Amino acid sequence: MGYIIQVIVDALSLGSLYALAALGIGLLFGVLRLINFAHGDFITLGAYALIVPAYGPDAIRFIADFHPVALIICTILVVVAIALLSELLVFRPLRYASAATLMVGSFALSFVIQNLIIMIYSGRPKSLNLWSDLTAIKFDVGGVDIALLPLLIIGVTMVLMVLLVLFLKHTPWGVQMRAAAEDFKMARMLGVRANFVISLAFVLSGALAAVVSLLFEAQLGILMFRMGTPLMVFAFIATVIGGMGSLVGSVVGGMSVGIVSSILQAGLPSEIRGYRDVFVFGLVILVLLLRPQGIVLSRATRERV
Repeated sequence: MGYIIQVIVDALSLGSLYALAALGIGLLFGVLRLINFAHGDFITLGAYALIVPAYGPDAIRFIADFHPVALIICTILVVVAIALLSELLVFRPLRYASAATLMVGSFALSFVIQNLIIMIYSGRPKSLNLWSDLTAIKFDVGGVDIALLPLLIIGVTMVLMVLLVLFLKHTPWGVQMRAAAEDFKMARMLGVRANFVISLAFVLSGALAAVVSLLFEAQLGILMFRMGTPLMVFAFIATVIGGMGSLVGSVVGGMSVGIVSSILQAGLPSEIRGYRDVFVFGLVILVLLLRPQGIVLSRATRERV
């Protein structure tokens, strides 16, 4: 029973990370119809924002010793600023280009960010002991010790989802974003400012990426210039199987991919456990064959159907 509880907590924790990353992707796709493949690099930049480009270990200790609230605020501000800068310099000039051009632009931005990280911080992995107490503090749940960190990841994800829903449904800015996601041209004709709505989508996406980077780094403990890429890949898969353009679908897809990955990791024989992702992607193909439009349809898609 204790082992089952541990697997459930790990599955929900991993699914929560994928869901948060998928939400960041889904927000931009809903408004701009952009699949931002640089979103994983925004997550990486959030983790690298924890250190300063200086020589010696003092820089890492200096930033890591910030008060947690100040650390979170600084990280969110850095990633949001980078997201807004990318929108201004890269995606705004390409706004009326084809979807393929936008996708290529996001790939190019991803490679630029990765190489800038290598130029400033070098390509060597770096150890960063961030909030180690979160893994040291444990709770007895059903006879098994559960660390605080996975429970915190699940809790933060639930809170952010609720806040995002409240923002989108009960604020004028959220209503404008929802209108733009349903029909961008009609929303502009009704007075919605395109630049504002798109910039707001990048702000929210960047803030979600910053939160993911902090939680992921606290769990991983290592900085790597491609650390956000695997998260981006699984988050993109989650967005596709959940339903492109549906934020609910992004959450459902992220949770589904995380839960399936954790169950396979725990249940597969040790001889083939290293090939877990093969089974995950095989299940993704099966889902898309049975329901190519995704698990959850957006309102615009339901109306077209």
